[in-house]
Amino acid sequence: MGKFSINKIIRSLIGADFIFLSALGLIAPIFAVFIIGQIKGGTVEVVGFAAAIYWIAKSIFEMPIGRFLDKVRGEKDDLYFLVVGYLIVACVHFGYMLISLPWQLYVLEVIYALGMAMALPSWSAIFTRHIDRGKEGFEWSVEHTAYSMGMGITGAIGGILVAKFGFNAVFIITGFIAFLGGLLPLFIVKDVKKHGDHHLRFIDKLWGR
Repeated sequence: MGKFSINKIIRSLIGADFIFLSALGLIAPIFAVFIIGQIKGGTVEVVGFAAAIYWIAKSIFEMPIGRFLDKVRGEKDDLYFLVVGYLIVACVHFGYMLISLPWQLYVLEVIYALGMAMALPSWSAIFTRHIDRGKEGFEWSVEHTAYSMGMGITGAIGGILVAKFGFNAVFIITGFIAFLGGLLPLFIVKDVKKHGDHHLRFIDKLWGR
């Protein structure tokens, strides 16, 4: 491998994260505006409660999920949790179009937290196992640069799109792009099998594979 080459699994993870987080960047900077302007009774307090519910729920979910993933042998379960977590978050953005009350927003924030709690430890576990030795700093810098650049660009674009087409159009775009990013890790299923434990995984048993 060349000095700046990156293996397929790491490339795929960075690519998926770039697409997924860039999609979220379309709405994240102006989400508070949506709550105040589109939710009945939406106030600064509701914005704060929504954020608190998300972060607290994510904290509750994430450690047990990470512990579970560590106990299940192999990496395929990590990959499935990553994909499902991404897809849950994508679906939540479609759900934002259907809500009008604070309690509905809070329910979606809990679901959003579950999706991220599934995706983050899964992504990190696979990335940690497959990062190229001697290139740890470089590959982490590529990851952070990619999603930071993506979210920075889409943050500006999202504001323009909302001004021209409204929040629902941006939620559709965000959900669709995030959905595509969530499917991208499936391209490395065989590679994860090859490099991981070859024993039958929990999800294989669950799905009868």
